[in-house]
Amino acid sequence: MNLADRLLLTAGRLTGRAAVTLDEVEITYGALERMSGRVATLLRRRGIRAGDRVAIMLPNVPEFAVVYYGVLRAGAVVVPLDPLLRRREIAAYVGDCGARLLIAWHALAETAEAGVAGTGADCFFVVPEEFRRLLRGLTAEPGTAPRGAGDTAVIHYTSGTTGRPRGIELTHANLGGNAATVARMQALGVDDVLLGALPLYHSFGQTCSLNASVHAGARLTLLPRFEPGRALEVIRRDGVTVFQGVPTMYIALLDHPGASDMSLLRVCVSGGAAMPLDVLRAYETRFGCSIVEGYGLSETSPVAATNRTGPGRRPGSIGWPVKDVEMKVVGEDGREVPCGQVGEIVVRGPNVMKGYWNDPAATAEVIRDGWFHTGDLGRVDADGFFFLVDRRRDVIIRGGYTVYPREVEEVLYEHPAVRQAVVVGVPHPELGEEIAAVVALRAPAEPDELRDFARERVAAYKYPRRISFTDELPVSPTGKVLKRVITLSLND
Repeated sequence: MNLADRLLLTAGRLTGRAAVTLDEVEITYGALERMSGRVATLLRRRGIRAGDRVAIMLPNVPEFAVVYYGVLRAGAVVVPLDPLLRRREIAAYVGDCGARLLIAWHALAETAEAGVAGTGADCFFVVPEEFRRLLRGLTAEPGTAPRGAGDTAVIHYTSGTTGRPRGIELTHANLGGNAATVARMQALGVDDVLLGALPLYHSFGQTCSLNASVHAGARLTLLPRFEPGRALEVIRRDGVTVFQGVPTMYIALLDHPGASDMSLLRVCVSGGAAMPLDVLRAYETRFGCSIVEGYGLSETSPVAATNRTGPGRRPGSIGWPVKDVEMKVVGEDGREVPCGQVGEIVVRGPNVMKGYWNDPAATAEVIRDGWFHTGDLGRVDADGFFFLVDRRRDVIIRGGYTVYPREVEEVLYEHPAVRQAVVVGVPHPELGEEIAAVVALRAPAEPDELRDFARERVAAYKYPRRISFTDELPVSPTGKVLKRVITLSLND
């Protein structure tokens, strides 16, 4: 199987339907199939063969889909890179995976060339009109290069916030199966329009937005950079029915003065980080659209679990494992813990990565006895609903007591003046760690007010003694709050 086979199947029945759009630019399924086939021809002429790694550094533009499926059709391995990477980071990723070619957006040419210098990789730059003229002069490669289900399709690099970045090898079966699962769970169809606000270089946007929409024959309308006012404009203009986002996007929409009824949305999906329950309730009350929370990591392609819509839904829960995937909560000894007890979430199924690129030791560390150890702490209730508690590395030990930052954050979000909140541990000479909170406000408030508010709602050892304010919390390009950056700033 080849992940790109699904594009050929969809294009065969929906040739003239829009596949990917960006404002006035539209690529139909037929055009996407032809253009990606010509990219495969281009790659062959440049000496790219099955199994070769091809890095792509493109923003959320229609050309991303053309290049992505073109690389796959050639049988090569896609290595998606964040367009915001700097020279040293590009060199590290390209050098690590031994990419033979870097396909980059024209505006990134200087940084891309500097990044691949000395790695042995060539550069190819995508200038929209020139790119289309070049492809028109080529003959499309017929079909797709044959690949096995266990062959690597994509290598996603971890952020490196906890150490050396690792290349996550995801197979054609991993990604194809997960895209089909997302399409089925969200009941995607040919009349759906998905908002492409999630970065396509990231596994969330790539599987849940791009691959799932192609699987279902839906339309993906792109947003190169998330800005709430612009997102609202595109949702209304293009008749968006499915919004997939991260919690920071939902918070931004709540705070936007132009936001109003969005009941035209059929489903809203949240992933990438834990959704504060107070934010979820406020969004659903104001906009009349339910948010379905999901859970996963890049190592799980990425979707491992999701809540459901309808009467069986439980707000605040990540739901149950998706089809053919198993999840459980285990203790330090690897044994399953009783219902309600906190432990590490482990995952087993066809969505679990092949391994870390050229790093068998790191792979063996996280995949043990067939189970992928996520590093996330959670619990499961008597009805089988899973709840995400926190990341293991974020847990704070204050004077011997365990504090889960997310629990304290949820309390802070209940205060009407709090727009965003993050809780971290900072060094303390006697207690080991002290609880600190950094808060972005939507209305005036004083540290003592928030401190007292939290103290009334959590145990004495849990409330934040240190509270500081900021205009905006630092987030990654995928919308995750950068706790490491916040911790470092507090320790300066």
